[in-house]
This record gives sequence, C-alpha cells and structure tokens, in this order.
Amino acid sequence: MIFEFGFGLGALFLLLAALLATSVRVLREYERGVVFQLGRFWSVKGPGLILLIPVLQQMVRVDLRTSVHDVPTQDVISRDNVSVKVNAVLYFRVIDPQRAIIQVANYFEATSQLAQTTLRSVLGKHELDEMLAERERLNIDIQQVLDAQTDAWGIKVANVEIKHVDLDESMVRAIARQAEAERERRAKVIHAEGELQASEKLMQAAQVLSQQSGAMQLRYMQTLANIAGDKTSTIVFPMPMDLLAALADRAPR
Repeated sequence: MIFEFGFGLGALFLLLAALLATSVRVLREYERGVVFQLGRFWSVKGPGLILLIPVLQQMVRVDLRTSVHDVPTQDVISRDNVSVKVNAVLYFRVIDPQRAIIQVANYFEATSQLAQTTLRSVLGKHELDEMLAERERLNIDIQQVLDAQTDAWGIKVANVEIKHVDLDESMVRAIARQAEAERERRAKVIHAEGELQASEKLMQAAQVLSQQSGAMQLRYMQTLANIAGDKTSTIVFPMPMDLLAALADRAPR
C-alpha cells in the first residue's frame, strides 16, 4: 500500500514537473512572445521569465533584431528598353510582433517576395544611366515603397542597397563607345572655345596696333630681329609704305 502511494506521488510529481516545464519560457532581450489563449490573441510578453497556462495558452517567439536579406538577382527592363540584372540587400526588423504574427503567415518570406517585385517595378521606371549614376536616390525610392507596404505587417524596412547592376557584353561595348564619343565631343568643344578666345585676343591686339603707329613699328622691328636669327641665306620681307614715303621725302631731287 505504501509502495503504491509512493509510486502515485512520484507520478504526480513528474506530471507537475512536466507541466511546469511546458509553462515556463525565458525570452531574451531582443525577443518577444505573442501569447494566444484558446486560439485568440491574449498579449505580447517579454523579455524575461514568462509563465503560460498549459494547454490553454501557446506562445510564438518573435525576433526584434534587424534582419539582413539578400534579394535574388532580378531581370529588369529599364525605361529605355535595356535589359539588366540587378540584385540588392534588404535590412528590416519587426516593430509590432502582434501584427507580424497575425496579419501575415510568414513575414520574412512575404517581405522577401515583396522586395523582389518592388525592385523590378521601381527600377523599370528609370533609365539605365539613372541606375548606374543615381543609386542612392533609387535606394531611397525602393525603401519608401517597401516601408509603406510592410507597415500593415508590423515590419520596418530600414534600408535597401542595390549591390550590382550587370549588363551584357554588347551593352558594355556600346556604353564604352558612347563614353569615347562624349570625351571627343568635350575635347572639340574645349578646342573651339580656345580658338574663340585666341581670336578675340588677336582682334584686340590688332586694334591696339592700328591705333598706335609706334607700336606697329616696334612690332615690325621685333619680327625682323626674329627673322635675322634664322640660318637662311635669303630673307624677303615687306617694307611698310609709311617708311618708304619717309625715305622718298628725304631723298635729294
């Protein structure tokens, strides 16, 4: 009789220990527990020690830390009909555990799929040059669209970064030719601007020389000195008419 009583007491103790083990939960600082009672939402618990009523209450753990998700490579057709492959990285976290569990079946998978479709739709509205040169602005546009749509799920999209924009070989060669043509155009424009400035300076110098006869004669003598320095046997140079007129006036008659 005593043996049966002891066996029954031990079984009861084991049952109580099992119930206690199933009712006690410990949540870390970055975790929250969404508790359901008889299938209905009851409360959000944590962090720390949580006691649940066995059988009547169940708990779902939710991690509040920022998750990093690599968005798979997507085929995107830009607004100027260029096909590119784009991938990105997504940073998001749960800010409302209740909505993250109740409003969507799998918030991680839902956010991932939404990021892929949003990446294609947003980048498809821009031209290739914008994808290559204005990534920061495009990152902000994608982040704002995602954040607005995931707000109903209790998800906060903190940041989106476009990692790579891959082009096929023919498009890379076309862009290289375009860049070379742009460099040649700029070189021609700079050369033309230099010629224009030089012609303006020459025009100003001609006006000064035409107004000052002494300056004209001085320039003429400098030119003669430069010619005399060359190793040539014959030098032919024009004689100014005013100088010939002065010599003719001084000649004896």
